[in-house]
Amino acid sequence: MTEKQVTIKNRAGIHARPAAMIVQTAGKFASRINMIKENETINAKSIMGIITLGASYNSTLTIQADGPDEEQAVEALCALFDHRFEEE
Repeated sequence: MTEKQVTIKNRAGIHARPAAMIVQTAGKFASRINMIKENETINAKSIMGIITLGASYNSTLTIQADGPDEEQAVEALCALFDHRFEEE
């Protein structure tokens, strides 16, 4: 299992567009990928799950992947957060 913490740097937080980018990226990998905020864990391949996290600016999330391509999956998702979902 691979996991890494990320901080939401874009001011709008996770809304529909970033959620769609997360789902699209996560869907490219065979691994099971979860996102964790406080005590809530959701499937990163579920757009509704991501939106219901209510992840706002400066929130910290843990991205967790388990499977054959887990390291690549975590790095690809972290890159989206690092680049602020190309919004700024």
